[in-house]
Amino acid sequence: MKRIITFFASIIFFINCNAQNSTKNKPDMNKNNPYYSNSDTNKVVVKNEEWQKILSPEVYDIARQKGTESPWTSKYEKFKEIGTYYCAVCGNPLFKSNTKFESGCGWPSFYEPISKSSIIYLPDNSHGMKRTEVECGRCKSHLGHVFDDGPPPTGLRYCINGVVLDFKKAQEAENNYNKKH
Repeated sequence: MKRIITFFASIIFFINCNAQNSTKNKPDMNKNNPYYSNSDTNKVVVKNEEWQKILSPEVYDIARQKGTESPWTSKYEKFKEIGTYYCAVCGNPLFKSNTKFESGCGWPSFYEPISKSSIIYLPDNSHGMKRTEVECGRCKSHLGHVFDDGPPPTGLRYCINGVVLDFKKAQEAENNYNKKH
């Protein structure tokens, strides 16, 4: 019994360490990504083969292969900083921190995207469930799903994989915007 507990504890530790390391390394990945911009609104159309060369394996798996990160492994799940969440693939602004809430589902949750064009909605009937998938409105990367069990004012819960999110504090986001305009 102790061996089984030790085995599972090791797996959980390994998953948590990898999730933390992958989010720490994401900003460096953006330097090698010519499509990443927090201000460009042009659609990004890139073949998955090229994304695979640019993105980390964790980001590629979720964003381009529609994977899902393990619950409670995202550094953004209980994150409280004030600022803006961006698509880690292309830099598209997705959510303001004041729309984030504690849902208890294990993934970062938001009740409203920044704009109607920041998110694309698609039916998802995989795994025997009827859900609505959400993708980035700029690069069509898989972000997660939206459910109708969120708080007011929208009643929606955007359940987003933290691996495909980048974050900039309020002042930093404002400075980046002002430099480009």
